Amino acid sequence: MTQINKLKIFNDPIYGFITIPNELVYDLIQHPYFQRLRRISQMGLSYLVYPGANHTRFHHALGCMHLMKKAIDTLRFKDVVISEEEENALLIAILLHDIGHGPFSHAMERSIVEDVHHEAISLLFMNQLNEEFDGRLSLAIQVFKGEYHRKFMLQLISSQLDMDRMDYLKRDSFYTGVAEGNVNSERLIQMMNVENDVLVIEEKGIYSVEKFLLSRRLMYWQAYLHKTSLVAELILMKVLKRAKELILKGIDLPCSEPLSYFMHNKITLEDFDAEKLDLFSQLDDFDIISALKAWQRNDDFVLSTLSKMIINRDLLKIKMSAEKVSMEESQSLKEKFASQHHISQLEAGYFIFRGKIKNQAYSKEAEPIRILKKDKTIEDVVEASDQLNLKSLSKLVTKYYICFPKQLI
Repeated sequence: MTQINKLKIFNDPIYGFITIPNELVYDLIQHPYFQRLRRISQMGLSYLVYPGANHTRFHHALGCMHLMKKAIDTLRFKDVVISEEEENALLIAILLHDIGHGPFSHAMERSIVEDVHHEAISLLFMNQLNEEFDGRLSLAIQVFKGEYHRKFMLQLISSQLDMDRMDYLKRDSFYTGVAEGNVNSERLIQMMNVENDVLVIEEKGIYSVEKFLLSRRLMYWQAYLHKTSLVAELILMKVLKRAKELILKGIDLPCSEPLSYFMHNKITLEDFDAEKLDLFSQLDDFDIISALKAWQRNDDFVLSTLSKMIINRDLLKIKMSAEKVSMEESQSLKEKFASQHHISQLEAGYFIFRGKIKNQAYSKEAEPIRILKKDKTIEDVVEASDQLNLKSLSKLVTKYYICFPKQLI
């Protein structure tokens, strides 16, 4: 039997060549669970706003692994002892951190499954893979869950300055063309160190941290919370809610077998067993798009109209404001739309609805980004910075919105 060369190289448009570090990582990348990420878009429906934003979770996971390798090399250079086993655990944990994402990423967490966070599903996948790989992922799972005694390792995977954020800001900025999000991940990683088992950034890297936080804030307003992306995601959630409602009434809707299962059954985290996890692993963006294409010809006015909106990018109007939208305003729009289309107030609620979004680039409640001063003291970046804008970046900004059909303007 010919031996496969498993130390292959990916050509990444952001970092150039990404090397697969060992055979176990290669086998994980080759696994159907991971290959599925090629069919899950990284930015949901944002390509309706930024046509280039068609990159996938597969791209992102490899980028995170590449940055993690760089971080490990930097820390070792600064005499932080990281064993080969720990290195492997870090690479695997970051590689698989997003493996539990459903189709179109975040829109699905409240539609296909009942408030099951993607990280919980990632953990289920990791446990399943650990069984298949004879326990070789045990340490990676321990680190991912924050149960490993070396605290800084979890910070590299999940914190306010982790490999995940460093990659998605740089990658999403590249594919959307939103230049403001382009962070200098190389510089940030070079400035990393570990002090008292905690991840710190050396003082001379403080401006890079400020730029990182500012980039994050701008990317949220310009890309992730862009009003058109937001309204498209909200419509998608409404479509799936309506589809579930019709199915409960006994109406048969054409869709793929895995999607049909999750539409017919209420699945919570407790319900996930090996069989349901396998069904979930067969779900991707294509199931949703195929369903929308079929549903746009359905007899139900709500389902067909909302499905057409996404397929043809003819979306609802969304109005943002700093003030809360009044109940009266949305109610009068509902009444008007309901009488125009001879539908109930309840059905009109699928087209006219209110909500709010929040943006906070830096949270003071979460674990801080720590700056290591020259005198070896450690300070929160907000205190260490001479920039007033960092204090404003840690302020929670709330915006309110109302969505309604264009013809009601």
